[in-house]
Amino acid sequence: MHGEYKIPGGKLVVVDVEVEDGVLRHVRVAGDFFLEPDEALDAVDRALEGVPASTDAAGLAARIEAALPEGTVMYGLTAEGVAVAVRRALAEATDWTDYDWQLVREGPQPPALHMALDEVITAEVAAGLRPPTLRVWEWASPAVIIGSFQSLRNEVDPEGAARHGVEVVRRISGGGAMFVEPGNTITYSLSVPESLVQGLSFQDSYAYLDDWVLGALADMGVRAWYQPLNDIATDQGKIAGAAQKRMVGHAGRPGAVLHHVTMSYDIDADKMLDVLRIGREKLSGKGIGSARKRVDPLRRQTGLSREAVIDRMVASFAARYGLAEGTVGEDELTRAHELAREKFSSPEWTARVP
Repeated sequence: MHGEYKIPGGKLVVVDVEVEDGVLRHVRVAGDFFLEPDEALDAVDRALEGVPASTDAAGLAARIEAALPEGTVMYGLTAEGVAVAVRRALAEATDWTDYDWQLVREGPQPPALHMALDEVITAEVAAGLRPPTLRVWEWASPAVIIGSFQSLRNEVDPEGAARHGVEVVRRISGGGAMFVEPGNTITYSLSVPESLVQGLSFQDSYAYLDDWVLGALADMGVRAWYQPLNDIATDQGKIAGAAQKRMVGHAGRPGAVLHHVTMSYDIDADKMLDVLRIGREKLSGKGIGSARKRVDPLRRQTGLSREAVIDRMVASFAARYGLAEGTVGEDELTRAHELAREKFSSPEWTARVP
């Protein structure tokens, strides 16, 4: 069994392992990390030899830590990262480069249709009818997108939303409310087979699915990192928030994961505050005294146009994993329009948590 794991902010860890009589055998750890002293690598392999294959990542990491020679120094490597690579090997997880990725980047569309397209495209990936897809959104109008489990009245001021012509829609993933305006927001979705995140915890899958964008930002001069559970941040503040939805497969298929991210290229903080009800408890929990300081836009940090930022992100993804131009199929678009009308535009869905 073969497993690979790119440690967020670190290096690639590769594990080859066999299972005999329910325990790990012939474990070999490799990668492009740095490790001193040399014998530490043998210690890692020995620590995993004979361990029950059912051992979780935390248990594997503890054994590795206990076995390391005194004074061991790791660069781009952690015991937890090795453990995750082992779990991915045992789960027969796939890698980014195992797929022919498709890019969907089309013109502006209404907020409710974007919600529907996420659901339809991810369901198609789960059914094996579409390759893993990176979809870059363009917004036709301003909107507030609330999480699947948020209270509508607690998150949105209806008078403020009406005053600014802001539509409120509810997405299928959890997480917090996002305020978006055309030209000020960068939003993308990844619809991927569940096998891509096999062996990862829910939390680790967030960082794993956005490691590529951290690299793209670094190339633009922005040092960013994942701030658990679902924020992308810099030393200047938050720049993005992520959310996920897992979809169950059918007829024995493994299912798919929807992972979507909204990034602030620019922001009208006064308008946002007039539309969103951002409570003091949420701000204090972030260690921030003002909502205006919660988000630091990419426009200021990169000095690039919004289109240039998106182009560089797409180019970075393509360079890493390959990316072919694609489109939303006619049948997919028909289903998305139906779903947008019947579900995502309906008061029953939008106010399902009043």
